Amino acid sequence: MKGKTLLMMSAVWIGTSCGPEPADMSSVRENQSECVPLTVEEIQTGRMTPEILWKLGRIGEFSVSPDGETVLYAVTCYQLEENKGTSAIWAIPSEGGSAVCLNSGNVSNPRWKPSGKAIGYISEGQIWEMAPDGTDRVQISDIPGGVNGFEYAPAGEKLYYLKDVKMDQDLHDVYPDLPKSEAISAESLDYRHWDQWHDYSYSHLFISEIHPGEKIVQGKDIMEGEAFDSPLAPYFESSEIAWSPDGQSIAYTCKKLKGTEAMLSTNSDIYLYSLPDGSTKNLTEGMPGYDRNPSFSPDGSKIAFQSMATAGYESDKERLMVTDLASGSMTDLSVDFDQSSVGIVWDPSGKALYFTSVIQGTIQVYKAEPDSGKISPLTSGVHDYTGLSMSGQTLVGKKESMSGAAELYVLNAQTGEERPLTQVNQNIYKHIASGKVESRWITSTDGAKILTWVVYPPDFDPAKKYPALLFCEGGPQNAVSQFFSYRWNFQLMAAKGYIVVAPNRRGLPGFGQAWTDQIAGDYGGQNMDDYLSTMDAIAREPYVDAQRLGAVGASYGAYSVFWLAGHHQKRFKAFIAHCGMFNLESQYGSTEEYWFVNHDLEGPYWNDPKPKSYDFSPHRYVQYWDTPILIIHGGRDFRIPYTESMQAFNAAQLRGIPSKFLFFPEESHWVTRPQNSILWQREFFGWLDRWLK
Repeated sequence: MKGKTLLMMSAVWIGTSCGPEPADMSSVRENQSECVPLTVEEIQTGRMTPEILWKLGRIGEFSVSPDGETVLYAVTCYQLEENKGTSAIWAIPSEGGSAVCLNSGNVSNPRWKPSGKAIGYISEGQIWEMAPDGTDRVQISDIPGGVNGFEYAPAGEKLYYLKDVKMDQDLHDVYPDLPKSEAISAESLDYRHWDQWHDYSYSHLFISEIHPGEKIVQGKDIMEGEAFDSPLAPYFESSEIAWSPDGQSIAYTCKKLKGTEAMLSTNSDIYLYSLPDGSTKNLTEGMPGYDRNPSFSPDGSKIAFQSMATAGYESDKERLMVTDLASGSMTDLSVDFDQSSVGIVWDPSGKALYFTSVIQGTIQVYKAEPDSGKISPLTSGVHDYTGLSMSGQTLVGKKESMSGAAELYVLNAQTGEERPLTQVNQNIYKHIASGKVESRWITSTDGAKILTWVVYPPDFDPAKKYPALLFCEGGPQNAVSQFFSYRWNFQLMAAKGYIVVAPNRRGLPGFGQAWTDQIAGDYGGQNMDDYLSTMDAIAREPYVDAQRLGAVGASYGAYSVFWLAGHHQKRFKAFIAHCGMFNLESQYGSTEEYWFVNHDLEGPYWNDPKPKSYDFSPHRYVQYWDTPILIIHGGRDFRIPYTESMQAFNAAQLRGIPSKFLFFPEESHWVTRPQNSILWQREFFGWLDRWLK
């Protein structure tokens, strides 16, 4: 099922194994411990390694109980030998204390029942319930084909669930006498997306009542006959659907466009479905960009949601909109707030909303007051908050940094004071030294200041000289914030003896929308000057060996590497490019979400006049390549097809440039399988060590 597959990618299949339900709950494991213990050798080494990185527990979904007293969360643990992860659901008092593992295995979608007397979850594609202490597990659904997600109505007497519905004919339907045929037929551009071929089915919303002692076998499809997805592909996020407080309505996000039109537009809308009469109303009709993530006010009179104003621009400012359901009036609370607003939750009083926003290389929590229109920061510091949950006066956020994986924190909703709640990886971090993370403001060619993160090796000695790596961010509008990556992990690079340089070049959010917008149509322009200015400044430091500089990146970051390879004027001695655009004409001709290339490249290459963006295609400058390059790609990457990397590798080989091509047939734009990831890291550092050490 496509929804389930993509939810796994976005860290919903999560948890550490705590075994089957014990007969005596006193034996349930308490206190958080590492997923896989460190070896004696790893403890003695005291540095991050690729293998240790995959021993970290990864917190996924979390929520506060209706009474605000308990936080439910899920954690992923991976077993390298088995090349897979296991999942479990944990609970911890919001005031702090011991965490208890409630359930493990292939469990996902943990949800508090509104009464607080039960917890729902998905196991093997069906909905189950258990008591808050993990006992009394009961399967409550037996839906053919299984479900991909669900959420209780506020009173708990019904729920919605997500299920894939096959609506389009495939070739087996047309030619039933050829059941073993394997062809795919397409007559529009929606035949593949991110990492999946179109499977002729769509994620639909179903509503069902819950009757004690009876299993749910069939709900009402509120999108019957509609060949569209809700939530939106490719991530199918539950935040795109919301129950009204009275349980009489559901607001959901959907892009009701088909075929080629769907691949040319970002125009999703918020729809309001009425349970009593079965009617559906488009609340954002006429708004051309992304509208998503609806959130009802506590009294049900208003809906807050995120909205982008520009059609076809996926990195436009996420406005904080509030619509009054009675009058239909709509207010932009963020009109004077030059940042995006993400992950909106209401205060129970209805007098405030909380959300996260990127600001100068960090992600902070903000508070908005609808009556006054005031928006103010609630948190500050060198970190990223990547999710919020609130019940009563208990506000919980998921926080991470370049130096540590995500943990849960309780926030004071008035003062922003933080209190750590979970310590999932404490038994690893106490043995692992981290390098210093420093912020530097470096002047670019046009006089603008570039916020740059510099990460030093754990035992940094300023009297020594170190090789340095320029990290080129993807997107191209993804923030270089305090993210903790399981692939592009800066502490791991530093532990290998490299100084990491990560600039917030032009095009990255957190410095005003104009800074973000600048990169469109200027791929090889000012942002590349930002990179070179930053690296030149760091290379002048006495502890940096200017003869041992490398540049690495993925996606647009890999495009950046390809571009720099033809323009770096011998600054770098090694390059690594993962899933990058090499030939912008072939990239335009083979990608899938066409709004992206139409916006950022300013149209197709056959336009007359041809957009200047194509002058920035790296393939036009291969004659200037002179530096060893490792090129990596996944066979299931449909955003940037692997043929881009093949072209780059072939060109490097034909020109006699030392080069290597690393291909993962079953990976996509990312590397998600444990052993593939370890292999990736070994090849990554093997290449850097070969040319920079």
